Amino acid sequence: MIAYSFEGIKAVPQKLLGHEFIQVIMDKYVRVTDDSLRKIIKIKMVSNWCQVNLKTLENKGDLKQMKLGIVGLPNVGKSTLFNAITNAGAEAANYPFCTIEPNVGTVTVPDERVDKLSELYNTKKTTYATVEFVDIAGLVKGAASGEGLGNKFLSHIRAVDAIVHVVRCFADDNIVHVEGGIDPIRDVDTINYELILSDIEMLDRRLDKTRKAAKGDKGLLKEVELLERLSEHLGNGKCARSFEADEEEAEVIGTIELLTAKPVIYAANMSEDDFVSGFEGNEYFTKLKAFAEGEGSQILPICAKLEEEIMELPEDEREMFLSELGLQQSGLDRMIQVCYALLGLISYLTAGEPEVRAWTITKGMRAPQAAGKIHTDFERGFIRAEVIRYEDLIECGSTAVAREKGLMRSEGKEYVVEDGDVILFRFNV
Repeated sequence: MIAYSFEGIKAVPQKLLGHEFIQVIMDKYVRVTDDSLRKIIKIKMVSNWCQVNLKTLENKGDLKQMKLGIVGLPNVGKSTLFNAITNAGAEAANYPFCTIEPNVGTVTVPDERVDKLSELYNTKKTTYATVEFVDIAGLVKGAASGEGLGNKFLSHIRAVDAIVHVVRCFADDNIVHVEGGIDPIRDVDTINYELILSDIEMLDRRLDKTRKAAKGDKGLLKEVELLERLSEHLGNGKCARSFEADEEEAEVIGTIELLTAKPVIYAANMSEDDFVSGFEGNEYFTKLKAFAEGEGSQILPICAKLEEEIMELPEDEREMFLSELGLQQSGLDRMIQVCYALLGLISYLTAGEPEVRAWTITKGMRAPQAAGKIHTDFERGFIRAEVIRYEDLIECGSTAVAREKGLMRSEGKEYVVEDGDVILFRFNV
């Protein structure tokens, strides 16, 4: 159910388009009674009444969910990991290219705060933040020139926000390795090399275009110099994400959509024995960890096969199974936490009887822009944000008690939203 908060409105029920029913609730809210509607509602103030016009458009207020691409050489455990975290049942076979087209799965972001607020408000609807995982086809040497499924791989990876690079850190004679042996750094270099070649090709086109434009616009010479430095960096076999650039330069580079500029999490896929008994003793993991730290990337130790076994259990047995293994969280929970930190994301909450919902935003976002993630009208007509910390709300038991104790704050346009804020936005359009 979509709710809009505004001030000074009387109540009036209206019939729109002969079949869509909108109810203006007394004084505070407008609600679309059909949860399945994906509409934009424009609210116009007419004296003491509310005139509502409905357009059949996709709701542009929804935040685009985080999209993560799972990549790696064939037979390193990509599809096994994808199956484990999404329960999607992608084919996981012991031969190269068993994933031809990308498998896509959307999972909810586990959030205990959403669960507790739903209990507190006895809410009718609970909406978690979501993450989309894409299992992208295996890559081999020569992909940048079309070998294997390279061209498809490269086009699919451009669409993701971050890369989960699964690297094999276990030995098993029964599982074929396309390179003949286990060497995590070589495997990473194989994929990075193909991505760098693709980036060089794209950068060369941009550089050629900019050089021509600079003949008539000397202001572009600075950009030419930047792109030439970046081209040299890539030519030395280094990823774009390790290129040193100031804020202005980073904005220019961001317009090129380079594959190696995307943030990376290296998922070190190891055997169950190594993972449970102490992965720090795994020599492959140690090498990969040093490599990741050297380029400023994240590393996540994981056992894809174990995660798959956990997800096959009934939900009420999973926590017990994890506890028996000495684990506090599943691989999915840990991966999402790492991804949020890597991309600089946080969640704020909206709560009430109609719906409790988590909204994903970028860390450092101000209140009006955060409001715009619910609906663009919230940002355009922003008045103020009524904010309470999640912990304070749970302790008080209700917003009424929180107000009495002075814990509900009224914040303006310059307020920077923090993770765990429970917010009611006031706006007028």
